[in-house]
Amino acid sequence: MSEIVLATLNAKYIHASFGLRYLMANLGDLRSRASIHEFDINQKVNDIAEALLALNPKIIGFGIYIWNVVPSTELVVILKRLRPDITLILGGPEVSYETEGQPIVAAADYVITGEADLFFAGMCQQILGGARPSTKVHAAPLPDFSRIALPYDFYTEADIAHRVIYLEASRGCPFTCEFCLSSLDIPVRQVPLPAFLAALEKLIQRGVRHFKFVDRTFNLNIAVSKAILEFFLERYRPGDFYHFEMIPDRLPEALREIISRFPPGSLQFEIGIQTFNEEVGERIKRRQNYARLAENFEYLRSRTGVHLHADLIVGLPGESLESFAGGFDRLVSLKPQEIQVGILKRLRGTTLSRHDEEWGMVYNLLAPYELLQNRSLDFSSMQRLRRFSKYWEMISNSGNFLETVALFWKPSKSVHQLAGLLSRESDDSPFFSFLHWSDWLYTRVGRTDSIALVRLMELSFRFLTTVKNHTEKEVAESLGRDYQRGGRKDRPAFLREFLPQAATRVAARTSTRLLPVRQSRHATSEVVLGTDLP
Repeated sequence: MSEIVLATLNAKYIHASFGLRYLMANLGDLRSRASIHEFDINQKVNDIAEALLALNPKIIGFGIYIWNVVPSTELVVILKRLRPDITLILGGPEVSYETEGQPIVAAADYVITGEADLFFAGMCQQILGGARPSTKVHAAPLPDFSRIALPYDFYTEADIAHRVIYLEASRGCPFTCEFCLSSLDIPVRQVPLPAFLAALEKLIQRGVRHFKFVDRTFNLNIAVSKAILEFFLERYRPGDFYHFEMIPDRLPEALREIISRFPPGSLQFEIGIQTFNEEVGERIKRRQNYARLAENFEYLRSRTGVHLHADLIVGLPGESLESFAGGFDRLVSLKPQEIQVGILKRLRGTTLSRHDEEWGMVYNLLAPYELLQNRSLDFSSMQRLRRFSKYWEMISNSGNFLETVALFWKPSKSVHQLAGLLSRESDDSPFFSFLHWSDWLYTRVGRTDSIALVRLMELSFRFLTTVKNHTEKEVAESLGRDYQRGGRKDRPAFLREFLPQAATRVAARTSTRLLPVRQSRHATSEVVLGTDLP
Protein backbone atom coordinates (compact mmCIF):
# COMPACT_ATOMS: atom_id res chain seq x y z
CA MET A 1 0.00 0.00 0.00
CA SER A 2 1.28 3.45 -0.93
CA GLU A 3 -0.11 6.88 -0.21
CA ILE A 4 1.40 8.16 -3.49
CA VAL A 5 1.18 6.03 -6.63
CA LEU A 6 3.10 7.02 -9.74
CA ALA A 7 1.42 5.48 -12.79
CA THR A 8 1.36 5.57 -16.56
CA LEU A 9 0.37 3.51 -19.57
CA ASN A 10 3.43 2.70 -21.67
CA ALA A 11 3.15 1.99 -25.39
CA LYS A 12 4.58 -1.49 -24.82
CA TYR A 13 5.77 -3.49 -21.84
CA ILE A 14 9.42 -3.15 -22.92
CA HIS A 15 9.26 0.63 -22.45
CA ALA A 16 10.07 1.77 -18.92
CA SER A 17 8.70 5.17 -17.92
CA PHE A 18 11.62 7.56 -17.56
CA GLY A 19 9.40 10.34 -16.17
CA LEU A 20 7.99 8.28 -13.30
CA ARG A 21 11.48 7.32 -12.18
CA TYR A 22 12.51 10.99 -12.15
CA LEU A 23 9.49 11.81 -9.98
CA MET A 24 10.29 8.99 -7.56
CA ALA A 25 13.95 10.00 -7.31
CA ASN A 26 12.96 13.54 -6.36
CA LEU A 27 10.23 12.85 -3.80
CA GLY A 28 12.67 13.30 -0.93
CA ASP A 29 11.13 12.36 2.42
CA LEU A 30 7.98 11.16 0.65
CA ARG A 31 9.81 8.46 -1.30
CA SER A 32 9.10 5.75 1.29
CA ARG A 33 5.39 6.51 0.99
CA ALA A 34 5.32 6.13 -2.82
CA SER A 35 5.50 3.38 -5.44
CA ILE A 36 5.69 3.09 -9.23
CA HIS A 37 3.08 1.07 -11.11
CA GLU A 38 3.34 0.79 -14.89
CA PHE A 39 0.80 -0.59 -17.33
CA ASP A 40 0.55 -0.58 -21.12
CA ILE A 41 -2.06 0.61 -23.58
CA ASN A 42 -3.00 -2.95 -24.57
CA GLN A 43 -4.39 -3.72 -21.11
CA LYS A 44 -8.08 -3.28 -20.33
CA VAL A 45 -8.80 0.03 -18.60
CA ASN A 46 -11.09 -1.58 -16.00
CA ASP A 47 -8.30 -3.98 -15.03
CA ILE A 48 -5.88 -1.08 -14.59
CA ALA A 49 -8.41 0.79 -12.46
CA GLU A 50 -8.89 -2.30 -10.29
CA ALA A 51 -5.15 -2.67 -9.76
CA LEU A 52 -4.74 0.98 -8.78
CA LEU A 53 -7.69 1.02 -6.43
CA ALA A 54 -6.38 -2.10 -4.69
CA LEU A 55 -3.39 0.01 -3.58
CA ASN A 56 -5.76 2.38 -1.73
CA PRO A 57 -3.67 5.50 -2.51
CA LYS A 58 -4.37 9.07 -1.49
CA ILE A 59 -2.66 10.53 -4.57
CA ILE A 60 -2.12 9.11 -8.05
CA GLY A 61 0.25 10.94 -10.37
CA PHE A 62 -0.26 10.06 -14.04
CA GLY A 63 2.20 10.55 -16.91
CA ILE A 64 0.17 11.57 -19.98
CA TYR A 65 1.60 11.26 -23.49
CA ILE A 66 0.31 11.28 -27.04
CA TRP A 67 0.27 7.48 -27.17
CA ASN A 68 -1.75 6.98 -23.96
CA VAL A 69 -4.05 9.98 -23.61
CA VAL A 70 -7.15 8.20 -24.98
CA PRO A 71 -7.15 5.21 -22.57
CA SER A 72 -5.78 7.41 -19.78
CA THR A 73 -8.80 9.71 -20.13
CA GLU A 74 -11.14 6.76 -19.68
CA LEU A 75 -9.09 5.57 -16.72
CA VAL A 76 -9.16 8.95 -14.96
CA VAL A 77 -12.92 9.25 -15.44
CA ILE A 78 -13.50 5.76 -14.01
CA LEU A 79 -11.28 6.40 -10.99
CA LYS A 80 -13.02 9.68 -10.15
CA ARG A 81 -16.44 8.00 -10.46
CA LEU A 82 -15.43 5.19 -8.12
CA ARG A 83 -13.16 7.03 -5.67
CA PRO A 84 -13.61 10.81 -5.84
CA ASP A 85 -11.55 11.11 -2.66
CA ILE A 86 -8.33 10.07 -4.45
CA THR A 87 -6.42 13.10 -5.74
CA LEU A 88 -5.42 12.65 -9.40
CA ILE A 89 -2.51 14.76 -10.64
CA LEU A 90 -1.58 14.81 -14.33
CA GLY A 91 1.75 15.67 -15.91
CA GLY A 92 3.59 15.07 -19.17
CA PRO A 93 3.82 16.70 -22.60
CA GLU A 94 0.26 15.91 -23.68
CA VAL A 95 -1.21 18.01 -20.83
CA SER A 96 1.49 20.68 -20.74
CA TYR A 97 -0.08 22.77 -23.52
CA GLU A 98 -3.61 23.72 -24.59
CA THR A 99 -5.10 22.36 -21.37
CA GLU A 100 -8.44 24.11 -21.82
CA GLY A 101 -11.03 21.82 -23.34
CA GLN A 102 -9.12 18.59 -22.75
CA PRO A 103 -11.51 15.99 -21.25
CA ILE A 104 -8.73 14.40 -19.20
CA VAL A 105 -7.85 17.76 -17.64
CA ALA A 106 -11.49 18.41 -16.79
CA ALA A 107 -11.77 15.01 -15.08
CA ALA A 108 -8.59 15.23 -12.99
CA ASP A 109 -7.94 17.28 -9.87
CA TYR A 110 -4.64 18.97 -10.82
CA VAL A 111 -2.29 19.35 -13.76
CA ILE A 112 1.40 20.21 -13.65
CA THR A 113 2.70 21.61 -16.93
CA GLY A 114 6.37 21.52 -17.88
CA GLU A 115 9.11 19.64 -16.04
CA ALA A 116 7.59 18.42 -12.78
CA ASP A 117 10.68 16.66 -11.35
CA LEU A 118 10.83 18.92 -8.28
CA PHE A 119 7.39 20.56 -8.32
CA PHE A 120 5.42 17.32 -7.94
CA ALA A 121 6.95 16.55 -4.55
CA GLY A 122 5.96 19.96 -3.19
CA MET A 123 2.37 19.55 -4.37
CA CYS A 124 2.13 16.09 -2.78
CA GLN A 125 3.51 17.46 0.49
CA GLN A 126 0.89 20.20 0.46
CA ILE A 127 -2.01 17.84 -0.27
CA LEU A 128 -0.99 15.24 2.30
CA GLY A 129 -0.66 18.07 4.82
CA GLY A 130 -4.27 19.01 4.26
CA ALA A 131 -3.75 22.26 2.32
CA ARG A 132 -5.11 21.62 -1.16
CA PRO A 133 -4.03 23.98 -3.97
CA SER A 134 -6.74 26.40 -5.00
CA THR A 135 -6.05 26.28 -8.77
CA LYS A 136 -6.12 23.26 -11.09
CA VAL A 137 -3.29 23.98 -13.56
CA HIS A 138 0.19 24.72 -12.24
CA ALA A 139 3.18 25.68 -14.40
CA ALA A 140 6.33 24.14 -12.94
CA PRO A 141 9.35 26.47 -12.94
CA LEU A 142 12.20 25.18 -15.11
CA PRO A 143 14.32 23.15 -12.67
CA ASP A 144 18.06 23.53 -12.27
CA PHE A 145 19.58 20.25 -13.40
CA SER A 146 22.14 20.36 -10.61
CA ARG A 147 19.26 20.09 -8.09
CA ILE A 148 17.53 17.12 -9.77
CA ALA A 149 18.27 13.68 -8.35
CA LEU A 150 19.05 11.21 -11.14
CA PRO A 151 16.56 8.35 -11.59
CA TYR A 152 18.75 5.40 -12.56
CA ASP A 153 18.62 3.56 -9.22
CA PHE A 154 14.90 3.11 -9.80
CA TYR A 155 15.40 0.77 -12.74
CA THR A 156 14.71 -2.64 -11.19
CA GLU A 157 16.49 -5.89 -11.93
CA ALA A 158 13.45 -6.90 -14.00
CA ASP A 159 13.74 -3.64 -15.98
CA ILE A 160 17.39 -4.33 -16.71
CA ALA A 161 16.61 -7.88 -17.82
CA HIS A 162 13.55 -7.18 -19.98
CA ARG A 163 13.07 -3.48 -20.78
CA VAL A 164 14.63 -0.53 -22.58
CA ILE A 165 16.84 1.54 -20.29
CA TYR A 166 16.47 5.25 -21.07
CA LEU A 167 19.03 7.94 -20.22
CA GLU A 168 19.60 11.62 -20.85
CA ALA A 169 22.71 13.74 -20.71
CA SER A 170 20.86 16.94 -21.62
CA ARG A 171 17.41 18.45 -22.00
CA GLY A 172 16.19 20.95 -24.54
CA CYS A 173 16.87 21.75 -28.16
CA PRO A 174 18.41 24.87 -29.75
CA PHE A 175 16.32 24.56 -32.91
CA THR A 176 12.86 25.90 -33.67
CA CYS A 177 11.27 23.24 -35.92
CA GLU A 178 7.56 23.98 -35.83
CA PHE A 179 6.38 20.36 -35.77
CA CYS A 180 8.37 19.42 -32.66
CA LEU A 181 7.66 20.00 -28.97
CA SER A 182 11.39 20.12 -28.27
CA SER A 183 11.50 23.46 -30.09
CA LEU A 184 9.61 24.88 -27.09
CA ASP A 185 12.14 23.43 -24.64
CA ILE A 186 14.81 26.14 -24.50
CA PRO A 187 17.53 26.48 -23.28
CA VAL A 188 19.56 23.27 -23.60
CA ARG A 189 20.76 22.13 -20.18
CA GLN A 190 23.42 19.51 -19.38
CA VAL A 191 23.30 16.95 -16.59
CA PRO A 192 26.33 17.42 -14.31
CA LEU A 193 28.79 15.09 -16.03
CA PRO A 194 30.57 13.51 -13.00
CA ALA A 195 27.29 12.44 -11.39
CA PHE A 196 25.99 11.17 -14.70
CA LEU A 197 29.09 9.08 -15.46
CA ALA A 198 28.94 7.63 -11.96
CA ALA A 199 25.33 6.60 -12.61
CA LEU A 200 26.37 5.00 -15.91
CA GLU A 201 29.11 3.06 -14.14
CA LYS A 202 26.57 1.71 -11.68
CA LEU A 203 24.21 0.64 -14.46
CA ILE A 204 27.03 -1.18 -16.22
CA GLN A 205 27.92 -2.98 -12.99
CA ARG A 206 24.28 -4.00 -12.65
CA GLY A 207 24.40 -5.63 -16.08
CA VAL A 208 22.85 -3.07 -18.44
CA ARG A 209 23.98 -3.79 -22.01
CA HIS A 210 21.72 -1.56 -24.12
CA PHE A 211 21.52 2.20 -23.47
CA LYS A 212 18.99 4.46 -25.20
CA PHE A 213 19.61 8.21 -24.87
CA VAL A 214 16.60 10.48 -25.27
CA ASP A 215 18.60 13.71 -25.74
CA ARG A 216 17.24 15.58 -28.75
CA THR A 217 20.70 16.77 -29.79
CA PHE A 218 23.33 14.48 -28.31
CA ASN A 219 26.12 15.89 -30.50
CA LEU A 220 25.40 19.54 -29.70
CA ASN A 221 28.00 19.81 -26.93
CA ILE A 222 30.99 18.07 -28.50
CA ALA A 223 33.05 17.91 -25.30
CA VAL A 224 30.27 16.16 -23.37
CA SER A 225 29.43 13.83 -26.27
CA LYS A 226 33.07 12.84 -26.64
CA ALA A 227 33.44 12.21 -22.90
CA ILE A 228 30.40 9.91 -22.83
CA LEU A 229 31.48 8.00 -25.94
CA GLU A 230 34.99 7.54 -24.55
CA PHE A 231 33.47 6.31 -21.28
CA PHE A 232 31.48 3.64 -23.12
CA LEU A 233 34.34 2.64 -25.41
CA GLU A 234 36.65 2.02 -22.46
CA ARG A 235 34.05 -0.31 -20.93
CA TYR A 236 32.77 -1.95 -24.10
CA ARG A 237 31.78 -5.63 -24.00
CA PRO A 238 30.71 -7.60 -27.11
CA GLY A 239 26.99 -7.04 -27.55
CA ASP A 240 26.84 -3.63 -25.87
CA PHE A 241 24.58 -1.24 -27.77
CA TYR A 242 24.18 2.55 -27.56
CA HIS A 243 21.45 4.65 -29.19
CA PHE A 244 21.73 8.43 -29.67
CA GLU A 245 19.71 11.11 -31.50
CA MET A 246 22.11 13.19 -33.57
CA ILE A 247 22.10 16.48 -35.47
CA PRO A 248 22.74 15.36 -39.08
CA ASP A 249 25.11 18.12 -40.19
CA ARG A 250 27.32 18.27 -37.08
CA LEU A 251 30.08 15.67 -36.98
CA PRO A 252 33.47 17.31 -36.32
CA GLU A 253 36.72 15.36 -36.39
CA ALA A 254 36.77 15.03 -32.60
CA LEU A 255 33.60 12.91 -32.78
CA ARG A 256 34.52 11.09 -35.99
CA GLU A 257 37.69 9.73 -34.47
CA ILE A 258 36.04 8.24 -31.39
CA ILE A 259 33.01 6.95 -33.35
CA SER A 260 35.24 5.10 -35.80
CA ARG A 261 36.69 3.01 -32.96
CA PHE A 262 33.38 1.44 -31.92
CA PRO A 263 32.75 -2.14 -33.10
CA PRO A 264 30.25 -2.59 -35.97
CA GLY A 265 26.62 -2.42 -34.86
CA SER A 266 27.33 -1.15 -31.35
CA LEU A 267 26.30 2.45 -32.10
CA GLN A 268 22.95 3.53 -33.51
CA PHE A 269 22.37 7.13 -34.55
CA GLU A 270 18.80 8.34 -35.03
CA ILE A 271 19.07 11.24 -37.45
CA GLY A 272 16.09 13.48 -38.07
CA ILE A 273 16.32 14.83 -41.62
CA GLN A 274 12.53 15.24 -42.08
CA THR A 275 12.75 16.91 -45.51
CA PHE A 276 15.24 17.56 -48.30
CA ASN A 277 13.10 20.36 -49.70
CA GLU A 278 14.89 23.53 -48.62
CA GLU A 279 11.84 25.74 -49.22
CA VAL A 280 9.71 23.49 -46.99
CA GLY A 281 12.49 23.42 -44.40
CA GLU A 282 12.57 27.21 -44.30
CA ARG A 283 8.79 27.34 -44.01
CA ILE A 284 8.76 25.19 -40.86
CA LYS A 285 12.02 26.69 -39.51
CA ARG A 286 13.97 23.48 -40.07
CA ARG A 287 17.41 24.60 -41.18
CA GLN A 288 20.24 22.21 -42.02
CA ASN A 289 23.29 22.02 -44.25
CA TYR A 290 22.45 19.31 -46.78
CA ALA A 291 25.92 19.12 -48.31
CA ARG A 292 27.48 18.56 -44.89
CA LEU A 293 24.73 16.09 -44.03
CA ALA A 294 25.55 14.02 -47.12
CA GLU A 295 29.26 14.16 -46.33
CA ASN A 296 28.61 12.93 -42.78
CA PHE A 297 26.46 10.06 -44.01
CA GLU A 298 29.15 9.03 -46.48
CA TYR A 299 31.75 9.04 -43.73
CA LEU A 300 29.61 7.08 -41.29
CA ARG A 301 28.68 4.43 -43.87
CA SER A 302 32.17 4.00 -45.33
CA ARG A 303 34.43 4.53 -42.34
CA THR A 304 32.44 3.34 -39.30
CA GLY A 305 30.12 0.54 -38.21
CA VAL A 306 27.35 2.87 -37.02
CA HIS A 307 23.76 1.76 -37.63
CA LEU A 308 21.98 4.77 -39.15
CA HIS A 309 18.26 5.31 -38.57
CA ALA A 310 17.07 8.34 -40.57
CA ASP A 311 13.67 10.05 -40.35
CA LEU A 312 11.53 11.71 -43.03
CA ILE A 313 8.08 13.27 -42.49
CA VAL A 314 5.15 12.94 -44.88
CA GLY A 315 2.76 15.89 -45.12
CA LEU A 316 4.83 18.95 -44.25
CA PRO A 317 3.18 22.13 -45.58
CA GLY A 318 4.16 22.57 -49.23
CA GLU A 319 5.76 19.12 -49.61
CA SER A 320 4.18 17.44 -52.65
CA LEU A 321 4.29 13.75 -53.54
CA GLU A 322 7.01 14.43 -56.12
CA SER A 323 9.02 16.51 -53.64
CA PHE A 324 8.81 13.83 -50.97
CA ALA A 325 9.74 11.17 -53.53
CA GLY A 326 12.85 13.13 -54.51
CA GLY A 327 13.88 13.44 -50.86
CA PHE A 328 13.25 9.75 -50.20
CA ASP A 329 15.33 8.70 -53.21
CA ARG A 330 18.09 11.05 -52.12
CA LEU A 331 18.09 9.48 -48.67
CA VAL A 332 18.15 5.95 -50.11
CA SER A 333 21.29 6.94 -52.02
CA LEU A 334 22.95 7.87 -48.71
CA LYS A 335 22.43 4.25 -47.57
CA PRO A 336 21.17 4.43 -43.99
CA GLN A 337 20.23 1.02 -42.65
CA GLU A 338 16.75 2.28 -41.74
CA ILE A 339 14.49 5.02 -43.07
CA GLN A 340 11.50 5.84 -40.91
CA VAL A 341 8.68 7.42 -42.89
CA GLY A 342 6.61 9.27 -40.31
CA ILE A 343 3.23 10.97 -40.79
CA LEU A 344 3.07 14.62 -39.73
CA LYS A 345 1.34 15.18 -36.39
CA ARG A 346 0.00 18.45 -35.01
CA LEU A 347 1.23 18.21 -31.43
CA ARG A 348 -0.31 20.39 -28.75
CA GLY A 349 1.76 23.51 -28.15
CA THR A 350 3.60 23.58 -31.46
CA THR A 351 3.26 26.50 -33.88
CA LEU A 352 2.58 24.29 -36.91
CA SER A 353 -1.07 25.35 -36.95
CA ARG A 354 -0.12 28.74 -38.41
CA HIS A 355 0.06 26.97 -41.80
CA ASP A 356 -3.41 25.44 -41.59
CA GLU A 357 -5.30 27.93 -43.73
CA GLU A 358 -2.68 28.54 -46.40
CA TRP A 359 -1.91 24.86 -46.96
CA GLY A 360 -5.30 23.36 -46.13
CA MET A 361 -3.91 21.26 -43.28
CA VAL A 362 -6.56 18.88 -41.91
CA TYR A 363 -5.58 16.80 -38.89
CA ASN A 364 -7.35 14.06 -36.97
CA LEU A 365 -8.75 15.64 -33.80
CA LEU A 366 -7.93 12.50 -31.81
CA ALA A 367 -4.44 11.46 -30.71
CA PRO A 368 -1.96 11.03 -32.27
CA TYR A 369 -3.33 13.98 -34.34
CA GLU A 370 -1.98 12.78 -37.67
CA LEU A 371 -2.46 14.73 -40.88
CA LEU A 372 -5.45 13.53 -42.91
CA GLN A 373 -4.88 15.71 -45.96
CA ASN A 374 -3.55 19.05 -47.13
CA ARG A 375 -3.49 21.13 -50.29
CA SER A 376 -0.61 19.11 -51.76
CA LEU A 377 -1.74 15.61 -50.69
CA ASP A 378 -5.41 14.62 -50.66
CA PHE A 379 -6.77 11.95 -48.31
CA SER A 380 -6.32 9.17 -50.86
CA SER A 381 -2.65 10.11 -51.35
CA MET A 382 -2.09 10.23 -47.61
CA GLN A 383 -3.59 6.76 -47.27
CA ARG A 384 -1.21 5.44 -49.93
CA LEU A 385 1.71 7.00 -48.06
CA ARG A 386 0.57 5.53 -44.74
CA ARG A 387 0.61 2.10 -46.35
CA PHE A 388 3.98 2.84 -47.92
CA SER A 389 5.34 3.64 -44.46
CA LYS A 390 3.98 0.41 -42.93
CA TYR A 391 5.25 -1.82 -45.73
CA TRP A 392 8.64 -0.12 -45.80
CA GLU A 393 8.94 -0.92 -42.10
CA MET A 394 8.12 -4.59 -42.78
CA ILE A 395 10.36 -4.99 -45.81
CA SER A 396 13.37 -2.69 -45.41
CA ASN A 397 13.68 -1.55 -41.81
CA SER A 398 13.02 -4.98 -40.32
CA GLY A 399 16.19 -6.41 -41.84
CA ASN A 400 14.18 -9.43 -43.02
CA PHE A 401 14.64 -8.39 -46.66
CA LEU A 402 18.10 -6.90 -46.38
CA GLU A 403 19.25 -8.06 -49.81
CA THR A 404 15.91 -8.38 -51.60
CA VAL A 405 14.65 -4.85 -50.95
CA ALA A 406 16.84 -3.37 -53.70
CA LEU A 407 15.15 -5.63 -56.27
CA PHE A 408 12.00 -3.55 -55.92
CA TRP A 409 13.74 -0.76 -57.85
CA LYS A 410 16.65 -2.57 -59.49
CA PRO A 411 16.13 -2.64 -63.31
CA SER A 412 15.43 -6.08 -64.71
CA LYS A 413 16.39 -7.09 -68.23
CA SER A 414 12.91 -7.00 -69.68
CA VAL A 415 12.10 -6.04 -73.25
CA HIS A 416 10.47 -2.80 -72.12
CA GLN A 417 13.51 -1.71 -70.19
CA LEU A 418 15.89 -2.59 -72.98
CA ALA A 419 13.71 -0.45 -75.21
CA GLY A 420 14.13 2.44 -72.78
CA LEU A 421 10.46 2.58 -71.80
CA LEU A 422 11.01 3.22 -68.08
CA SER A 423 8.18 5.04 -66.36
CA ARG A 424 8.44 7.41 -63.42
CA GLU A 425 6.77 4.84 -61.21
CA SER A 426 8.96 1.87 -62.06
CA ASP A 427 12.66 1.19 -61.96
CA ASP A 428 14.16 4.67 -61.99
CA SER A 429 12.96 5.67 -58.51
CA PRO A 430 13.16 3.70 -55.24
CA PHE A 431 10.19 5.68 -53.94
CA PHE A 432 7.84 5.18 -56.89
CA SER A 433 8.95 1.57 -57.33
CA PHE A 434 8.16 0.78 -53.72
CA LEU A 435 4.90 2.74 -53.91
CA HIS A 436 3.93 0.54 -56.87
CA TRP A 437 4.63 -2.54 -54.73
CA SER A 438 2.74 -1.01 -51.79
CA ASP A 439 -0.37 -0.43 -53.93
CA TRP A 440 -0.11 -3.93 -55.43
CA LEU A 441 0.28 -5.57 -52.03
CA TYR A 442 -2.65 -3.72 -50.45
CA THR A 443 -5.02 -4.81 -53.22
CA ARG A 444 -4.17 -8.42 -52.32
CA VAL A 445 -4.07 -8.40 -48.52
CA GLY A 446 -6.24 -5.38 -47.60
CA ARG A 447 -4.26 -4.62 -44.44
CA THR A 448 -0.96 -3.22 -43.18
CA ASP A 449 -0.47 -5.40 -40.12
CA SER A 450 -0.40 -9.07 -39.08
CA ILE A 451 1.10 -10.32 -42.34
CA ALA A 452 3.18 -13.42 -41.60
CA LEU A 453 6.80 -13.25 -42.77
CA VAL A 454 6.58 -16.25 -45.11
CA ARG A 455 3.36 -14.87 -46.63
CA LEU A 456 5.05 -11.51 -47.18
CA MET A 457 8.03 -13.23 -48.79
CA GLU A 458 5.80 -15.25 -51.10
CA LEU A 459 3.93 -12.14 -52.22
CA SER A 460 7.25 -10.36 -52.76
CA PHE A 461 8.37 -13.27 -54.91
CA ARG A 462 5.24 -13.01 -57.05
CA PHE A 463 5.56 -9.26 -57.48
CA LEU A 464 9.26 -9.28 -58.26
CA THR A 465 8.98 -12.08 -60.83
CA THR A 466 5.66 -11.24 -62.51
CA VAL A 467 5.52 -7.44 -62.26
CA LYS A 468 9.19 -6.45 -62.06
CA ASN A 469 10.30 -9.29 -64.36
CA HIS A 470 13.27 -10.46 -62.31
CA THR A 471 14.18 -14.10 -62.81
CA GLU A 472 12.77 -16.67 -60.43
CA LYS A 473 16.26 -17.93 -59.62
CA GLU A 474 17.58 -14.47 -58.73
CA VAL A 475 14.63 -13.62 -56.48
CA ALA A 476 14.50 -17.06 -54.84
CA GLU A 477 18.20 -17.01 -53.96
CA SER A 478 17.95 -13.47 -52.59
CA LEU A 479 14.90 -14.28 -50.46
CA GLY A 480 16.54 -17.49 -49.28
CA ARG A 481 19.60 -15.65 -48.04
CA ASP A 482 17.45 -13.02 -46.34
CA TYR A 483 15.27 -15.63 -44.67
CA GLN A 484 18.20 -17.41 -43.08
CA ARG A 485 20.02 -14.22 -42.22
CA GLY A 486 17.81 -14.11 -39.13
CA GLY A 487 19.12 -17.48 -37.97
CA ARG A 488 16.32 -19.59 -39.52
CA LYS A 489 17.37 -23.02 -40.81
CA ASP A 490 14.27 -24.14 -42.73
CA ARG A 491 13.21 -23.17 -46.23
CA PRO A 492 9.73 -21.77 -46.98
CA ALA A 493 7.77 -24.24 -49.10
CA PHE A 494 7.36 -21.84 -52.02
CA LEU A 495 11.17 -21.58 -52.38
CA ARG A 496 11.96 -25.30 -52.38
CA GLU A 497 11.23 -25.66 -56.09
CA PHE A 498 13.88 -23.05 -56.87
CA LEU A 499 16.42 -23.93 -54.15
CA PRO A 500 16.28 -27.73 -53.96
CA GLN A 501 19.96 -28.23 -53.17
CA ALA A 502 21.09 -24.69 -52.72
CA ALA A 503 19.77 -23.64 -49.40
CA THR A 504 21.50 -20.67 -47.90
CA ARG A 505 23.52 -20.17 -44.80
CA VAL A 506 24.39 -16.80 -43.35
CA ALA A 507 27.38 -16.58 -41.04
CA ALA A 508 26.76 -13.72 -38.61
CA ARG A 509 29.60 -12.02 -36.79
CA THR A 510 29.73 -13.46 -33.29
CA SER A 511 29.54 -10.05 -31.61
CA THR A 512 26.38 -9.04 -33.49
CA ARG A 513 24.32 -11.92 -32.11
CA LEU A 514 24.00 -10.10 -28.79
CA LEU A 515 22.69 -6.90 -30.41
CA PRO A 516 18.98 -6.03 -30.74
CA VAL A 517 17.43 -8.31 -33.37
CA ARG A 518 16.94 -5.73 -36.10
CA GLN A 519 20.41 -4.24 -35.78
CA SER A 520 21.90 -7.73 -35.73
CA ARG A 521 20.24 -8.58 -39.05
CA HIS A 522 21.56 -5.40 -40.65
CA ALA A 523 25.07 -6.10 -39.33
CA THR A 524 25.18 -9.66 -40.72
CA SER A 525 27.26 -9.81 -43.87
CA GLU A 526 28.72 -13.14 -44.93
CA VAL A 527 26.46 -15.20 -47.21
CA VAL A 528 27.33 -18.75 -48.28
CA LEU A 529 25.50 -20.68 -51.00
CA GLY A 530 25.25 -24.40 -51.59
CA THR A 531 24.83 -25.68 -48.04
CA ASP A 532 22.23 -28.43 -47.69
CA LEU A 533 19.73 -27.58 -44.97
CA PRO A 534 16.40 -29.16 -44.04
